Amino acid sequence: MATVTFDKATRVYPGADAPSVDKLDLRIEDGEFLVLVGPSGSGKSTALRMLAGLEETNEGRILIGDRDVTTAEPKERDIAMVFQNYALYPHMSVRENMGFALKLAGMDKAAINERVEEAARTLDLTEFLDRKPKALSGGQRQRVAMGRAIVREPQVFLMDEPLSNLDAKLRVQTRTQIAHLQRRMGVTTLYVTHDQTEALTMGDRIAVLNYGVLQQVGTPRELYDHPDNVFVAGFIGSPAMNLATFNVLGGVARLGAASVPVTLPDGDVILGFRPEALQIVEESTGIPVEVEFIEELGSDAYLYGNLAGGGWVSEGVGSESTGHIVVRTGPRSGITPGDVINAQVAEGGLHAFDAQTGQRL
Repeated sequence: MATVTFDKATRVYPGADAPSVDKLDLRIEDGEFLVLVGPSGSGKSTALRMLAGLEETNEGRILIGDRDVTTAEPKERDIAMVFQNYALYPHMSVRENMGFALKLAGMDKAAINERVEEAARTLDLTEFLDRKPKALSGGQRQRVAMGRAIVREPQVFLMDEPLSNLDAKLRVQTRTQIAHLQRRMGVTTLYVTHDQTEALTMGDRIAVLNYGVLQQVGTPRELYDHPDNVFVAGFIGSPAMNLATFNVLGGVARLGAASVPVTLPDGDVILGFRPEALQIVEESTGIPVEVEFIEELGSDAYLYGNLAGGGWVSEGVGSESTGHIVVRTGPRSGITPGDVINAQVAEGGLHAFDAQTGQRL
């Protein structure tokens, strides 16, 4: 096992105006499961490929343990990758797919079989060892790809959106298996995804990238409760945090018909509050929301609406944002589209960010 260190690692593609990964400083501890998350084009897959040796590092260094691997060939780095598309050999059985890298390395056949069968037991694949990939489901194929990585016994696992080809139910099931397996094996793992729900449920820590720049690193709870800036606030959480620019005057932040008591100096400020931090109240104060549609989820419901009288413009709109104000309620609330509700931000549920820089206040 080993730590992984990105030391101001930079990747600039030929002809590009800006780096795809810009001076990335990141340390993954020995045995840690770190999730690298961000929208499409944020540089997360490029960073993973730099660690794998599949992309050149133009500046800075990458270390595995104490060894500088910045210029080392991929085969010299002692890493194993799991890809989005499984990348299995269709003419080989599961057993042959899982043991192929060991066969190329010249390992004894009995030793290969021992490792393959141990990995198959771990992944519940024993009964499928003699099948070809075409006779497996998507989830089983992904487990075979995992098995192929496991038998290598590498220092580092690299996983590039391994669940994105699976259907929703299988994705939930497989992400639980992967997280459990990684913790049991204790192999240092860098897992790349654009799905922040995956990031929140799987990672020991999460690193958020945007335009190649590291925005924040922390535990899932730290990123959810204390985002460092507007981008992280809007990206982490589903539905996304409600974010808009208010004007503060005399201890009250106002936007159109909305008013929120604050302890902030006068001037413009970006305020954020998550859907579960909004409480529906009887009195006509706070944030009046005209409900447009309701998303019933059984255990609870989300009300999507607009600020009554207009004026709401969402800030930091990420891939998860709808541009609406979103309020979480219990099921069977009796509220219908067209109703106007009044919401107040619960104590401790308000986040404030600088209107110019987007940084947390």
